[in-house]
Amino acid sequence: MQKRFQNKKIILGVCGGIAAYKVVELARLLQQEGAQVQVVMTEAAQNFIGSQTFQAVTGFPVWTTTNDASFERSMAHIELSSWADLVIIAPGTASMMAKMAHGMADDLLSIICLTVSVPVLVCPAMNVNMWQHPATQYNAKILEQRGVYIIGPDQGSQACGAVGFGRMREPEWICNAIELLPIYNCLQGQTVVLTAGPTREPIDAVRFISNRSSGLMGYALAEALSFAGAVVTLISGPCSLVTPPGTDVHYVESASNMLEKVTSIIAPDDVFIGVAAVADFRVINPAAHKIKKTQHSLQLALEPTEDILATIKQKKLAKCVIGFAAETADVLEHARVKLRSKADIIIANKVSSSLGFEQKNNEVTILTAHEEIYIPPASKLVIAKQCVEFLKNYLGNNDDKYGAS
Repeated sequence: MQKRFQNKKIILGVCGGIAAYKVVELARLLQQEGAQVQVVMTEAAQNFIGSQTFQAVTGFPVWTTTNDASFERSMAHIELSSWADLVIIAPGTASMMAKMAHGMADDLLSIICLTVSVPVLVCPAMNVNMWQHPATQYNAKILEQRGVYIIGPDQGSQACGAVGFGRMREPEWICNAIELLPIYNCLQGQTVVLTAGPTREPIDAVRFISNRSSGLMGYALAEALSFAGAVVTLISGPCSLVTPPGTDVHYVESASNMLEKVTSIIAPDDVFIGVAAVADFRVINPAAHKIKKTQHSLQLALEPTEDILATIKQKKLAKCVIGFAAETADVLEHARVKLRSKADIIIANKVSSSLGFEQKNNEVTILTAHEEIYIPPASKLVIAKQCVEFLKNYLGNNDDKYGAS
């Protein structure tokens, strides 16, 4: 399979901040995924990390503000700007964002930002008060209006001891952002409630009925929706995945827990997406203590669990109801039945040894009352991106039905 960034030429601009140490890992991941990476460091960045480190990781000499002789001879800012397919500024300091917003060009990196004509990503990293300051917020808005992608910052503890927004996004999430650029802010302000992962239905105090869902598809979709500017609430069954940036997550165990949480949060203007693999049956009378093993067979009396998707649709609790249908056979036939009775959109996928549950890749067909769109095998993040693109168009084409959002 082709690497994500095969032959992509990336300028990685490193500014002066403690998060500069994370950028070494970012450079490594980009190169690992097939990119050619040239690093440009500000003078302040060199106080935090040595240029030799980046040279060792990327295989390219590192450009700095001290390349005076080379700069004059080769016009580095022009050559690099013409060479690059993408520019990433990480960590993006308040100072560099101010320079970019107001056209200042007093070092190599800020000059490149004025001469480049390719996409530019800024990954802010600074003290929470600096990020929240009106001047920084104003500069961020100016940059976004000019087409610069602002990736983060994320919330958490900072080196200075403060807690809040200001942490640079982690390298793996920045790599994902590159793949998601086509959907940046395309669902700005749309609220989405999404379920993911399996549910667990107790048999006794230590055992339960569940399934092989890893939560990967639901978490990838939550990440893509958040990147698209949606306000995402993720209701997750038990899984070990890291919460995607910008997502509000709630953890539940059983189907009844999940339905209760969904109905307590969802609002009529929301989009609901049921990605979770909810158990279809539960034990009628689970044992309070561990059932001891005997030589006799054990029979369990089961009853159907709540149908979350059908409940949301029938009670009209959301403006648009989307469900996933994971099947092992007759995928589209089962999905069409589910569409007619439970949802506005069904995303159908076949579960196999290489696709679906516990796999990094998926293959889906999006079904509505009027069309069926096949999406060939791809990573779950790419599938999520394409689903978000479809949702944007679907909601736009149904403004009269749903009301403009």
